[in-house]
Formats: sequence, structure tokens, C-alpha cells
Amino acid sequence: MNILLTVAYDGTNYFGWQKQKERISVQQKVEEALSRLLKNDISVRGASRTDTGVHALEQGVFFKAETTIPINKFPFAINPFLPEDIVVSKAVEVDDNFHPQYSVLKKTYEYKILNSRFKIPQLRNYTEFVHNELDIEKMQKSCRFFVGEHDFKAFCAAGSTAKTTIRTIYDLTVQKNNNIISIYVTGNGFLYNMVRIIAGTLIYVGEGKIKPEDIKYIIESKDRKKAGKTVSPNGLTLFKVCYI
Repeated sequence: MNILLTVAYDGTNYFGWQKQKERISVQQKVEEALSRLLKNDISVRGASRTDTGVHALEQGVFFKAETTIPINKFPFAINPFLPEDIVVSKAVEVDDNFHPQYSVLKKTYEYKILNSRFKIPQLRNYTEFVHNELDIEKMQKSCRFFVGEHDFKAFCAAGSTAKTTIRTIYDLTVQKNNNIISIYVTGNGFLYNMVRIIAGTLIYVGEGKIKPEDIKYIIESKDRKKAGKTVSPNGLTLFKVCYI
């Protein structure tokens, strides 16, 4: 069977999704749990390589295995083998042409900002703290400049191995609920730290350091130095993955 899991996790205690030597990753824990459940060595592939401290609500996880467990019962079977900060919420069977990355149509990320006078300890692992009051309307006005197909080189961190820096953003919104600002960005793919740099740039807009219309020129410049800072991974969540 070709199986696609929907996996949620709190990334606080992990060095990202991807398995690595001498560091605990989410992929490692999922593979260990599947191997114990199915009594066979199982390797998995994810839809997105989330970084250290980044969370996921709907990470896509693909693997092949022989099993008699009904597909609709698979989440209930695997979850007891996983740590409490990793949960499988769905399992479906996919065809032989499915690929966990190439079959992705679009992804949505959420970035959360705690905009308050003081930090809230319980939110320290899930938000970026900004003391200065942010202008939410200016941040919202900036969103339209990101939408569309652009060369996002100015929003790509050093160390990227991407063959091209051209990406398409389908939607970008900024919402505020009390002292929590949520940024939602949907695209066909994202460059290294792209969402965190977009969030950092929107914070600059909210602080009045740059104007909403400056976004257009920052994108056209292809100059990383002109965009905002790369904010912490804590506030970032892989929110949804949609497949073809």
C-alpha cells in the first residue's frame, strides 16, 4: 500500500522534520513508531522540510508498507507509538504516481506574532514577541504586493539550494485577535526561510520602518538586505498541504 498520513507536531523539542545524525527529528520519531507498529523497517518522506522549532498542523508523510490495518483505523493504531507532541490525524491510500513533494499543489503557512507590552511565557514557543505596537492596517495593505509570481530572491536566506527563486504566492492575509497577529501565506512552494523573512518584513511595515508600497521595490531589487529580518522559527506552523 502507498499511504499518506496527515501529521501534526509541536516542533519545540525537535531539530526539524528531516532525519539527521545525533539529533532528534520528527521524521525519526515517525519512522520509529511505524517500524514498531508494522514490525518492519519503514522509511517515510515528508511534504515539507520544516526547520528546528517549526511546528506543523498538517504535514504530509508518505510511505509504502504491507499491512492489514484498515486505512481509516490507521491513526488510532499508530498514535500510541508516537510521543505526545506528534499526532497522526488522517491516513489515506494514494496511487503509484503520487509523490510527497512533486504532487503538492500548494502549501499554507501560518506565522503568529505576540504583540503586547510584556511576553506571555506560555506562548514563548509558538509566537514571535514584538513589544512595539504594530499598525495592522499597514501590514494588511502590504499583502497585495506579494501576491502573484515573482522572483523572491530578496526573501531567500543564504544557504539555499533552490534552482530558481521564482515562486507564486496565491494568497497572503494578516489578521489580529486581541494581542495575537496571524499571518497566513499560501503558495506553490517556498524558498529557504522565505515565510519567516516575509513575516519579518511585515513587522517592519507595522513598525513604520518601511511603507507598504516599498514591498514592490524590495521584490524587484532581489536584494536580501532590503527586506526585513528573519524572525524566529517559533511562530511558524505548516498549516495545510494541498495535493493535486
